[in-house]
Amino acid sequence: MTDSSIKRPVGDAGIKRVVLAYSGGLDTSVILKWLQQTYNCEVVTFTADLGQGEELEPARRKAELAGVKPEHIFIDDLREEFVKDYVFPMMRANATYEGLYLLGTSIARPLIAKRQIEIARQVGADAVSHGATGKGNDQVRFELGYYALAPDIKVIAPWREWDLTSRTRLIEFAEQNQIMVTKDKRGESPFSTDANLLHTSSEGKVLEDPWEEVPDYVYSRTVNPEDAPDAPEYITIDFERGDGVALNGEACSPATLLTKLNELGRKHGIGRLDLVENRFVGMKSRGMYETPGGTIYHLAHRGIEQLTLDRGAAHLKDELAIKYAELVYNGFWFSPEREMLQAAVDYSQEKVSGTVRLKLYKGNVGVVGRKSPNSLYSEKVVTFEDDQGAYDQRDAEGFIKLNALRLRLLGRRDGR
Repeated sequence: MTDSSIKRPVGDAGIKRVVLAYSGGLDTSVILKWLQQTYNCEVVTFTADLGQGEELEPARRKAELAGVKPEHIFIDDLREEFVKDYVFPMMRANATYEGLYLLGTSIARPLIAKRQIEIARQVGADAVSHGATGKGNDQVRFELGYYALAPDIKVIAPWREWDLTSRTRLIEFAEQNQIMVTKDKRGESPFSTDANLLHTSSEGKVLEDPWEEVPDYVYSRTVNPEDAPDAPEYITIDFERGDGVALNGEACSPATLLTKLNELGRKHGIGRLDLVENRFVGMKSRGMYETPGGTIYHLAHRGIEQLTLDRGAAHLKDELAIKYAELVYNGFWFSPEREMLQAAVDYSQEKVSGTVRLKLYKGNVGVVGRKSPNSLYSEKVVTFEDDQGAYDQRDAEGFIKLNALRLRLLGRRDGR
């Protein structure tokens, strides 16, 4: 394949500078060169440190080798912003997609999109670009974010434009253009991964048959629960207004708290999820997610809400959480409906303060204690011992009869 065989898209005239979400891996390295050749434009690279645990300086060196100006290489540490302004607000809502997925990939995309648009404005770019494929959700999440923040921005999605339709074609292009290809990327990789401080996701290849168990080598952030310590570990998390602020009594920033919970989750094999989910684009996909710290945090947050939220508010929140999760999964973080839901969620958290005690053991996490100065729990009212008149059990008779009235009328009419 030669450079002349690349299809030049229609309508690329006028694009002089583009900001690329750049990891330094094979795909985005090929995209960088492809953009330079196909659009004859200057490329600005943006690499976000979201706590993925990888060395990011190699991305800088690769960008420089590809001809990107040093002042146009952006590598930003966004870990605190990521947890404080994206993960924690979502966790306040108890959002889980299809009841299980803690949205680790989904919640990272709006922050990346936001920073890309900021850089585009800073450097006077005409367009932004990403490496998401045309089959997945991320293309939607990135681009909805772009358009929400910069309605007239031009978006270049190479996977929807080029004819590099296989890993082999990508490697051929890379080698012809002196793009370094690490040995483990030659041929077909067994699965693809995405990682940040909240989770790691893996999908494709060895995971594509939903009947086959996930091979142990796919897991990277958790020990096998069978190999986890034989003794349980107890921890406490302190909350203020719905956000975690301390671990075992020690104050922590949002990113520090999640990092420490990740270490605990890894040690005890917590947070593995094998899921067949419904993608926004219409197909089902099978993925494996590891969310060690997020799983612990999610259970702890629900634990403190058990004491502090009124029944009506708690049940309404559970209903809203389904919609909230769907909006995040589908890429509508910057939509008015998500912001409306956030306002309701945040109002509900005003009294969600206190301490939760958890037990970590061989892949499991359980709430074993909770206390709060704002607790609605009354031992005096609920006790099976003498409540000294705090609750009059005779009141229940009228309560039951009023609730049974319509059922009795139906029963009489229908001859039940």
